[in-house]
Amino acid sequence: MSAPIVIALPFTSLWLVQNSPARRVPSHGTDLWGERYAIDFIGVDARRRTAAQRDWRTVFATEPAERFFAFGRAILSPVDGIVVEVHDGEIDHVARRSQLALVPYALGQSARVRRGVEAIAGNFLTVKLDGREAFVVLVHLRAGSIRVSPGEKVTTGQPIGECGNSGNSTQPHLHLQVMDSPDLSRASGLPMQFRRYRESARGTTHFQIRESGVPAEGAVVEPLHVGVAESGR
Repeated sequence: MSAPIVIALPFTSLWLVQNSPARRVPSHGTDLWGERYAIDFIGVDARRRTAAQRDWRTVFATEPAERFFAFGRAILSPVDGIVVEVHDGEIDHVARRSQLALVPYALGQSARVRRGVEAIAGNFLTVKLDGREAFVVLVHLRAGSIRVSPGEKVTTGQPIGECGNSGNSTQPHLHLQVMDSPDLSRASGLPMQFRRYRESARGTTHFQIRESGVPAEGAVVEPLHVGVAESGR
């Protein structure tokens, strides 16, 4: 296995880690679509809630994507590089926390796979890392939010879009992975680590500083960008 590619967390504030390669590989249960080492992040508040509101729709129906903290949060470039592909125009779906609403969605999974990359990834953006034959893709972006175009140079921390709920997504979140090809239909996933962040493990409120690593499943993370205090909480 090649050495992990070290990148920055592509956001500010607090995010909950799901489908982490620190728990298992392949992290999403498949090597398709370059997902071997992929990771998901869901925006949360200081109480680890994904949304401020819960009502009858949470239990029995779908919910507006705008209800969730992640929806519309700024997504930043995790690397210095060149944008090689942008896909926009996919709708942002309603969100589904209800098991009743998740059942029909799950039954439609095979149809989404048959539709191909766009139905799975939704709106996405792919960047080739400077000096490496490696590509990072940011997936499920908000419709109409992507700010950059193919061929454009981006730098780490530059705003490039917003978190959405497009593609194969039941709740607004960011899916990120590093690959050996920009073609999601044939890419192989590459291992990655994130630099300088703090992490609060599942079931705790204390944050520990990580100079680099892969956050644990269920942890809450916050990048240590300039201006973020480094003391524990």
